[in-house]
Amino acid sequence: MSHLTWEYEGYDPAQERLRESLCTLGNGYFATRGAAPECSADAIHYPGTYVAGCYNRLTSAVAGRRVENEDMVNMPNWLPLRFRIRPDTEEGSDLAGSSGRSEWSQGSGPPGPLGRYEASSAPSEALDAAWTGKATRTLEAAGALQTAEAPQPAETDRARWFSPETHRLPYHRQTLDLDSGTLERVFRYEDELGRRVAVRQQRLVHMSQPHLALLRTQFTAEGWEGDLEVESAIDGSVENTGVERYRQLNTRHLTHVHTGSSAADTVWLRCRTRTSDIRVGMAARTIADAPSESVIRHEGMRVLHVLRFPLVPGRTVTVDKTVALDTSRDRAISDPLHAAVDRIRRAPSAEALLASQYTAWQQLWSTAELDVPGASGSILRLHLFHVLQTLSPNTADLDVGVPARGLHGEAYRGHVFWDELFVLPYLNLHFPEVSRAMLDYRHRRLERACWAARDAGRAGAMYPWQSGSNGREETQKLHLNPRSGRWLPDHSHLQHHVGSAIAYNIWQYCEASGDMEFLHTKGAEMLLQIARFWASSATYDEALGRYRILGVVGPDEYHEAYPGAKEPGLDDNAYTNVMAAWVLARALDVLHVLPEPRRRQLLERIGLEPEEPDLWEDVSRKLYVPFHAGVISQFEGYGDLAELDWEAYRRRYGDIRRLDRILEAEGDSVNHYQASKQADVLMLGYLFSPAELQGLFRRLGYRLDEDDWHRTVDYYLHRTSHGSTLSSLVHGWVLARVQRAEAWMYCQEALAGDIADVQGGTTGEGIHLGAMAGTLDFVQRGLTGLETRRGAMCLDPVPLPELSEYGFAVRYQGHWGVRFVLRPGQLEVTVPDSDRDPIDITLPDRTVAVAPGESCTLMLPHG
Repeated sequence: MSHLTWEYEGYDPAQERLRESLCTLGNGYFATRGAAPECSADAIHYPGTYVAGCYNRLTSAVAGRRVENEDMVNMPNWLPLRFRIRPDTEEGSDLAGSSGRSEWSQGSGPPGPLGRYEASSAPSEALDAAWTGKATRTLEAAGALQTAEAPQPAETDRARWFSPETHRLPYHRQTLDLDSGTLERVFRYEDELGRRVAVRQQRLVHMSQPHLALLRTQFTAEGWEGDLEVESAIDGSVENTGVERYRQLNTRHLTHVHTGSSAADTVWLRCRTRTSDIRVGMAARTIADAPSESVIRHEGMRVLHVLRFPLVPGRTVTVDKTVALDTSRDRAISDPLHAAVDRIRRAPSAEALLASQYTAWQQLWSTAELDVPGASGSILRLHLFHVLQTLSPNTADLDVGVPARGLHGEAYRGHVFWDELFVLPYLNLHFPEVSRAMLDYRHRRLERACWAARDAGRAGAMYPWQSGSNGREETQKLHLNPRSGRWLPDHSHLQHHVGSAIAYNIWQYCEASGDMEFLHTKGAEMLLQIARFWASSATYDEALGRYRILGVVGPDEYHEAYPGAKEPGLDDNAYTNVMAAWVLARALDVLHVLPEPRRRQLLERIGLEPEEPDLWEDVSRKLYVPFHAGVISQFEGYGDLAELDWEAYRRRYGDIRRLDRILEAEGDSVNHYQASKQADVLMLGYLFSPAELQGLFRRLGYRLDEDDWHRTVDYYLHRTSHGSTLSSLVHGWVLARVQRAEAWMYCQEALAGDIADVQGGTTGEGIHLGAMAGTLDFVQRGLTGLETRRGAMCLDPVPLPELSEYGFAVRYQGHWGVRFVLRPGQLEVTVPDSDRDPIDITLPDRTVAVAPGESCTLMLPHG
């Protein structure tokens, strides 16, 4: 293991799903899990491919109810490539076409652009009469095409395809090369006669040609000679079955699957999603560098390209499978199938693709430079790798949000939550165009958010807790508790604080990028509509003399209702109320800075009444924040809940991260206890520096000094089960900022979240993108105190003995590659040469201007 590679030695079925997620390859347009190409989806393996933004809705019967869910679709599987040693005779050869329909190359070109034969899964389009006459097979030798009569089908098939579950696997090593964005497998299979085949595979999903992927497989016979048969396929029969608890739901999203070929070495598949009607085109070119026989076969919703060639000891045969993928959501195409076929026809060689993939990743690494020593640095680089595979410069041209589990699996159904709150602050300082694209995704769905607010009797925009294709609320009505087997009501749609996360991201993006055009247009429109929602959600309590926000759920998803309440929702969640006050204040700031013509246009566009800003001012200063026992209350009445016997539950269950499921299975409810799933109140310390947080509370008329905040931190540290990967990240961040020794322990857990699968099997269903990006931002902003405010880069580093020296580079308002190096007691800043203005670097005790082409070393006050 190194900063540049991530390796797994040996084959472990119990770890395969986890490794598939962590070895996923992607480019921001699509991604494919790191499954073994010779294996189909089963209890061990799950070879999923996902295209960003491709969703489909299906209705299922659950617990006597009809429920509709929208899922990110598992696309046709392009990976399949299996192989076997052929017997000495032709008996049982797949080249005979023992089932399905076979298509033998005639040596001449196909009669049409997509080939001479098409197989369909739709009965009305079945081409039963298409197969007539004598079949031929292709003999490829020295680039010449010849024809020969096909052998007759055999009745039996004695040779088994190699797989880890059916054959000995004496050696297996899997290496994820972060430097080049490739996955390598080196392994040996041994058959029942003791014959060994050494195999080396390289795989990529191309970063600079985002519709292309490559699987290179090299075969070597060890101590024997004979024929090897290789079956390369595209499989359209796939379903969304990667998450066990969803399997009771309808899982078949693809329909109208058709297969065909466009050349002797190229097959294709087209289909569409069942309700969203996204058309998908996929083409695969499979070639060998040795004389081979080949045949194309059609079996239901699969198209197969079977090659057979001789293997002799000491000579390696290479099979290259190049794949193109297009959908009807793409730009600048007329038809996805024609686009894929044309793309594969023009695709470069495997060598050229490998070389250009390396170049593309080197450019990404230079833009996202990160230099952290030791094991922590290796994990951070892996996290960065997966963030860039999900949200790359390719994503900037797409209409997609931030999928909470990346493009790595089907957990959370590929939905967009609030995770951009943890992702965009990192991207703002490296790939601001990607951050803007994520905010554009939200702006395109602003109208639907306004509809949702109106339907709820509110003004402005109420963004959904879970978003997918069109921005409607996608939160499930029911969720399954695997411990009890019961389907339970899901009230997480009441997490309206997601709107505040969007507003926060708008503000942070504009401060970091200097993109005033966005702030004055789309950003202002969203900010004002979110502010309207909060103002209309606040009700004035005469007895308190303050505004209250009732019936919500905060970041802690354990608590959805009061004990014994008939209706869900909690009153005055502190995080929700403080963030609402912050949004209202920022909306007023935007109104003040907008150019007068633009302000007039915007107010007319959204119909803002003259008295509304006055209400915003009032609410932003008088929102109620509950306290108890000298600490901020998570919500009104939290301090009245029962205390949980944490040690008793740890003794009984060991891992109690999902305390909610444990208590429900016991017939109890976490709503009865002072027990939180994740950071809730402490999220305020994650988003705001201590000084900012004190200022927010002062604006609200509350005193919050260091002692008050430290007490609050201590209080919730002992009442949180960390049932979310985000929780340890937030706790580590908050503790580091208050210089607590426990900070590193939580940081370590955040770093291990996915690689060690600390949530108990969840990473195999997809990585946790917010936590991965959050660990990067912890180094970039959490430890440095880096904030971009009013045209300056403000830093207030905190010492962390376990990570005392590291460096990174950022992109800031037109400056590319601004480098920071932190060492004990000092900060080195280097600004690359350019024609831009100097950058103001602000420390707690001084401000220094660093001009392009200059470097300076600053002594830190804490040093």
